[in-house]
Amino acid sequence: MVDDDASVRDALSDYLGRNGFSVIAADGAQALDRLLDTVIADLVILDLMMPGEDGLSICRRLATQGPPVLMLSAMGETVDRIVGLEIGAADYLAKPFEPRELLARIRAVLRRRAPIMAQRSTIIFEGWTLDPFERLLWDQNGLLVTLTVGEHRLLCAFLERPLRLLTRDQLMDLARGETAEAFDRSIDLAVSRLRRKLGGSGALIETVRGEGYRFVGRPERT
Repeated sequence: MVDDDASVRDALSDYLGRNGFSVIAADGAQALDRLLDTVIADLVILDLMMPGEDGLSICRRLATQGPPVLMLSAMGETVDRIVGLEIGAADYLAKPFEPRELLARIRAVLRRRAPIMAQRSTIIFEGWTLDPFERLLWDQNGLLVTLTVGEHRLLCAFLERPLRLLTRDQLMDLARGETAEAFDRSIDLAVSRLRRKLGGSGALIETVRGEGYRFVGRPERT
């Protein structure tokens, strides 16, 4: 948990500890970086507004490699939620909130992460290779392609449901979190970015006009 307010850190750490979680608190980016060098975290609960490096900057860094991020912020406007989710946050909770809602959001994020963690094998599709646990993707030439957390979730959603039509709402739930609103244009942009990283042709992700998208490759686990 990363928050510059000691009273918030103490209160939430105590509450989550009483509900079965092991919580390590940090007061900012530098303390978090030191912790992540020594412990493996399943989730980072991250405050948005902090002195020094803010939550958005930290989340952006963790999006390429690191545990999922649940962002907390007093800035609860729609645009702020979109920005947080776009840069890779697993979920976004506006302050003030009920501790029980935070607990429910944490459990939801960890449930979504569990199938990926359980699959330690690699996935091969059309010459591409994905390690879903480490979030590593190699192209047909063996070169590493960097994915954000959001792009990785979106790719996994497609790979786990090949040849199935997925609506924008379904993709939003699968790739952005159960509580995210269905911003169609946001999903379209996310799919477009993923297509570019998969070679740019769009051959693997088919657009079904007016309905959604379909992954047309045939993934295999090894």
